[in-house]
Amino acid sequence: MNILEKIKTNYSASTNEMTVAAYLEECKKNPKVYAKPAERILDAIGEPEMLDTRQDPVLSRIFSNKKIKIYPAFKDFYGMESTIEQIVSYFRHSAQGLEEKKQILYLMGPVGGGKSSLAEKLKHLMQQHPIYVLKAGEEVSPVFESPLGLFADYTEELEEEYNIPSRYVPSCMSPWASKRLREFDGDINRFKVIKLFPSIQEQIAISKTEPGDENNQDISTLVGKVDIRKLAEFQQSDPDAYSYTGGLCLANQGLLEFVEMFKAPIKVLNPLLTATQEKNYKGTEPIGAIPFDGIIMAHSNESEWAKFLNDKKNEAFLDRIYKVQVPYCLRVSEEIKIYEKLIRESSLREAPCAPKTIELLAEFSVMSRLKEPENSSIYSKMRVYNGETLRETDPNAKSLQEYRDDAGINEGMQGISTRFAFKILSKVFNFDSEEIAANPVHLLYVLEQEVIKMMLPPETETKYLHLIKSVLASKYAEFISDEIQKAYIESYSSYGQNIFEKYVIYADHWMQNNDYRDPDSGEIFDRSILNAELEKIEKPAGISNPKDFRAEVTNFTLRYKANHGGENPRWDSYEKIKNVIEKKIFTNTEDLLPVVSFTAKSNEEDEKKHRDFTKRMKDRGYTDKQIRILVDWFMRVRKTMA
Repeated sequence: MNILEKIKTNYSASTNEMTVAAYLEECKKNPKVYAKPAERILDAIGEPEMLDTRQDPVLSRIFSNKKIKIYPAFKDFYGMESTIEQIVSYFRHSAQGLEEKKQILYLMGPVGGGKSSLAEKLKHLMQQHPIYVLKAGEEVSPVFESPLGLFADYTEELEEEYNIPSRYVPSCMSPWASKRLREFDGDINRFKVIKLFPSIQEQIAISKTEPGDENNQDISTLVGKVDIRKLAEFQQSDPDAYSYTGGLCLANQGLLEFVEMFKAPIKVLNPLLTATQEKNYKGTEPIGAIPFDGIIMAHSNESEWAKFLNDKKNEAFLDRIYKVQVPYCLRVSEEIKIYEKLIRESSLREAPCAPKTIELLAEFSVMSRLKEPENSSIYSKMRVYNGETLRETDPNAKSLQEYRDDAGINEGMQGISTRFAFKILSKVFNFDSEEIAANPVHLLYVLEQEVIKMMLPPETETKYLHLIKSVLASKYAEFISDEIQKAYIESYSSYGQNIFEKYVIYADHWMQNNDYRDPDSGEIFDRSILNAELEKIEKPAGISNPKDFRAEVTNFTLRYKANHGGENPRWDSYEKIKNVIEKKIFTNTEDLLPVVSFTAKSNEEDEKKHRDFTKRMKDRGYTDKQIRILVDWFMRVRKTMA
């Protein structure tokens, strides 16, 4: 079935309609028919996958070897395990009939932190399972009420005959249903029950409310108001003269999203109190109470929450809120996944992105959100938060728990937003008029310019510029130096092989306490000379126990030759000696500058070496233009790296 046929099928599908008696029999057989919104959304979220973090060294450090729950429904929300678990706990407790069923789910976090995305995800999940709505004639209940509302005064009989617990019965029927029941002389069989799927587009059991003008906004945005077009036909107090267009009316049996809730005047929020506590609310006209059996989800930023929290008049409201903090992501690896997802969803997905570009941006974003640690560097703290262990490289680094205890619960509520970071990335990709591509050099430049344009407080601006110029630039200088040198040495594989083979021969003779005669020069190397030659290779790599290292490399080579017909292994086939040889070669960077630079070459041999180097860099993920830009940048900063 193609897409056109699917759309036609969905719109032409027959409506599921049944009698009230048939509905009650269905309830008796299947409790999901009368399930509460929290139960339906829990079912849509699905069972979590249990992840034992002890099996992963990185995750074990981040989550202290605990077993954590991973919900496939939220697989695209990176670094939000704790936040998602709190949200799911709210629905779980609400489904169990606990206090949460009477509370507003409130997401509080900084701008661009993911609150709206979480809200949208929950609304989409709410669409997965159907609701059953009362219908009279051809008219569906305007507040999408449950047929069980007809039995609000007969909960004991309902439970006895159909096994429907009383907590599933709405507190009352709507004024609309009450009027029809009177017209039907109490004959409930004249009602019908229709099966509907909640819909964001059609505003069926899902609604969205936003604060309006403080001066003229009233409660009608939530509870509806009289429809003046019907006053010629009905009295003002008649339920049919009422327009059930408020957020609470439309979101019954579903979910109401209240955007920036605390920007609305408190008088506008008052209907939420009765809707959550009593499961009904009053309209603006003298009609009966309107039932509400749904979830109210609100979100705003921290400043709006703090302002509302500090007003003593709001205590009753605050007691009815289930607050979930939605901080920025504080793990670089997860922040990278967010950017990669955003890029995949744009036309930039095919554009070249040089290695380290996205990682540098993620590092800057995360460091901007971290509280500055005492007696430790913020870069080390960022790495520890990412699950790395720094015991051997940074003695001042603290444990992850120490950093968290020192930072407090509000860490991650300030800093650079993901939204701002992606705008930076967009400018970097479009920085060069000739090539849509991104590289770290352009990223560092654009970041610096945008931070200055933000006109931040002097202390914050100084911090951000320090992160860009001192921390990120120096770390990238080390990285690109390593990249260039590796591409350089890989084009001289015979050079690395010669050093390797010479090292193995020297080490073998040193281990056997034998002199070595150089076959080319005839020179004899005694044990002290052999040791000196070996140290020339080992010292740049910081080998602390040369005796064990020499034995290890020699044994590896002998085993390899025994298994491969006497053939020597490649110099880069064993990671430990490969790193040592690279360090030895890289100690003299002046040798590579004439080859990697884009100046005119004096001979064909240098030109060939340069072509080999360029090819190696392209194999590593760089475009021709990026190679030129990054090499020029490396040439400028290499002196500061010495």
